[in-house]
Amino acid sequence: QVQLVESGGGLVQAGGSLRLSCSASGRTFSTYAMGWFRQAPGKERRFVATINSSGGITYYEDSVKGRFTISRDNAKNTMYLQMNSLKPEDTALYYCAADRRVYPFTGDFWGQGTQVTVSS
Repeated sequence: QVQLVESGGGLVQAGGSLRLSCSASGRTFSTYAMGWFRQAPGKERRFVATINSSGGITYYEDSVKGRFTISRDNAKNTMYLQMNSLKPEDTALYYCAADRRVYPFTGDFWGQGTQVTVSS
């Protein structure tokens, strides 16, 4: 069992930056691939980025490539999402998830989400 807690969301102007964090419980964090997903109002939850257990392999959704960076610190049981050049369309509830595999990543465990709001 892995418990995940997201933090770092907030309100930011377009063009600004935020860094999300996902803290994981347990001693098995380093064995899981991790990912970020987001859900905008009235829309389905969608993939943003994933990272394998060691941090050496990452995947990004096309609209965030070059703007978002996923990373992890296994010593701290924490994953991050650095978001730069934010756009109003990035507004969503952002979830972190853990999975035994980086691909396909379906999410065995999920956090409760952190809200990101980007104003124009």
